[in-house]
Amino acid sequence: MKYQNRKKALILLADGTIFHGKAVGGKEGSAFGEVCFNTGMTGYQEIFTDPSYFGQLMVTTNAHIGNYGTNLEEVESESIKISGLICRNFSYHQSRAAATDTLENFLSDNNLLAISDVDTRALVNYIRDNGAMNAVITTEVDNLDALKEQLNDVPSMKGLELASKVSTKEPYFFGNENATYKISALDIGIKKNILRNLAERDCYIKVFPYNATFSELKAFQPDGYFLSNGPGDPEPLTAAIATAKQIIESENPLFGICLGHQVIALANGISTFKMHHGHRGINHPIKNLLTGKGEITSQNHGFAINREETEAHSDVEITHIHLNDHTVAGIQMKSKPVFSVQYHPEASPGPHDASYLFDQFIESIKNHKPQAV
Repeated sequence: MKYQNRKKALILLADGTIFHGKAVGGKEGSAFGEVCFNTGMTGYQEIFTDPSYFGQLMVTTNAHIGNYGTNLEEVESESIKISGLICRNFSYHQSRAAATDTLENFLSDNNLLAISDVDTRALVNYIRDNGAMNAVITTEVDNLDALKEQLNDVPSMKGLELASKVSTKEPYFFGNENATYKISALDIGIKKNILRNLAERDCYIKVFPYNATFSELKAFQPDGYFLSNGPGDPEPLTAAIATAKQIIESENPLFGICLGHQVIALANGISTFKMHHGHRGINHPIKNLLTGKGEITSQNHGFAINREETEAHSDVEITHIHLNDHTVAGIQMKSKPVFSVQYHPEASPGPHDASYLFDQFIESIKNHKPQAV
């Protein structure tokens, strides 16, 4: 077996709890971040490259990771965004015709520390009971005192602005420049499959940095505006919130996903909060309150919007709820063409139950005055 004599490794949680494992491959060292878990059975490559996971140590609940390798086309950004990987069984060999490489090489190329042979069921149960918290994964098992000091200095995800770490530095275009619709998208951690879904619906998208102003987005003369998903706490995103307010005031079509959903809520005076352990997986049940239909959805978020404040808002209504904990999963404004969801209709990975939301955005643009600016 490859790497029979792998180095010992461990996970040290902020509260002092330790879980043991072994290093994947020859990578050594330490990696810090907020520990979280994803319940998806597939799609690990897309999860690892999702900008929304920036700054987090990912625990995969599926028992086998790496068994179908990696493919250069199956990424949601240009690099791995998680801080480190924690899994039960790591597969060094892949068995898929479409694979272009092994997961081991993919992680090595991205200089990512991963540990396996961890009792992930016990670890996930611990997170569910005690909440998401900062942690370190390490092969420096004899250096715990120093690691504890370093871990104490890692900032909490609450209040942490991370969109600037993953956003594009310069505007860029995606899609066919001769498309019917033009979209200005604010990149606060955008996934590639969101852009693909918009392009497939005859949209030409200009993607702007996280701190772009409304006047910059407006200069593209878009037919609609989009606020993307992304990592971290939404409340520090003052520039994005201000831009969202101006878009709303302009009465042009606006669609937000995940972090973008939270920014739209904040722009309407609705607060957000850090969840106990968040929603991360591809099997989360949602109820559409407008149609009465259920949806199985892909989710990845550690913050949510305040339900009581949303229900009390005169111009915002709840359109979707999460059936596990009844948190707000979607909203729309009553007087303006603005709506958002807390989950991922573009999936990747995940089911396509919610892909209709992109069609809803296009319909909103069609129903709006021509060439909205």
